[in-house]
Amino acid sequence: MNWLEINGVRLEVRLIAGPIGPAPIIFLHEGLGSVSMWTQRGLDWPRAVCSATGRAGVVYSRRGYGQSEPGPTKRAGPDDRPKGQLLPDYMHREAWEVLPALLQKLQIDNPVLLGHSDGATIALLYASRFPVSACIAMAPHVMVEDISVRSIAQARAAFEPGGPGGLRERLARHHADVDGAFWQWNDAWLSAAFRDFDIRPDCRRITAPLLLIQGLGDEYGTLRQLDEIAEAVAQPLGMEQLRLAACGHSPQRDQPEKTLEAVTEFLRNKH
Repeated sequence: MNWLEINGVRLEVRLIAGPIGPAPIIFLHEGLGSVSMWTQRGLDWPRAVCSATGRAGVVYSRRGYGQSEPGPTKRAGPDDRPKGQLLPDYMHREAWEVLPALLQKLQIDNPVLLGHSDGATIALLYASRFPVSACIAMAPHVMVEDISVRSIAQARAAFEPGGPGGLRERLARHHADVDGAFWQWNDAWLSAAFRDFDIRPDCRRITAPLLLIQGLGDEYGTLRQLDEIAEAVAQPLGMEQLRLAACGHSPQRDQPEKTLEAVTEFLRNKH
C-alpha cells in the first residue's frame, strides 16, 4: 500500500503493476467504498481487470474512506454522532480538483477511468472536462431519483445501533473512521440541497469512448440513468451499454464474469 498527499490530504493508494504503454486504469469507488472494498467474495476485482486487459491500475480511497485521512465532521444530534460536511458538489470537487492532482502526481495522462456508483459519476464528470482514453461507468448517478433516496434512507436505518444486517460492523472492516465515512455520504445524499444534483449538462461535453453498465435490479437507481446519459452524450467515439439481469447495484460483485468480459472487450475494441 502507498500513501500520497493530494491537495494537503493523505490518501491511501494501491498501485497495480502493468506493461508500459497502454493507458492505466483508475478505479473510483462507490459512496461507501474504499481500496479494500474492491476486493470481496474472494475476488480482487482491480487485479482481475488489470490482468485481463494487460494494463496497470491505480486504486485509491477518497478522503474519509478506507485508510485515507478523515474528512471534516462535527458532532450533532441527541446521540452526538458525527455529522458529515460533504457539500452537494462533492463529486464535482473530486472529479475536477482531487483526481487531476492525483493523476498529475502519478504522471498519468489520458487514463482509463472505471468507476462504480459515486465513482462512476466522478468518472463522467472528469471525462466532461479532461481527456481520457475511455470511461467505464457502473451504476452511475446523473440525477437524483426517489428510489435512490429511499434506499439511502434505508441504509441509514440499517447503520444506526440495532439496525438490521449489521451494516456498521461490515463497513468497519474497511474504514478507519466508519462513522465519518458513513455519515458524510448519507447526510449529503439525504439533504434537501442534494435533490437538485444533476450532471446531465456536463455529460453533453463527454467525447471519449463510454461503456455504461447497470443491473436490472439496481436498488439505488433505475435504467433511466443510462438512458439520460445516452441522450446527453455526443458519442463521436462510440458508446456501449450492458444491462445485466440478476444484478443489483454492484455489477462487479453480482455478475463479475459478465462485467469483466464486457470491460475487457470494450477496452480491446476502443483503445
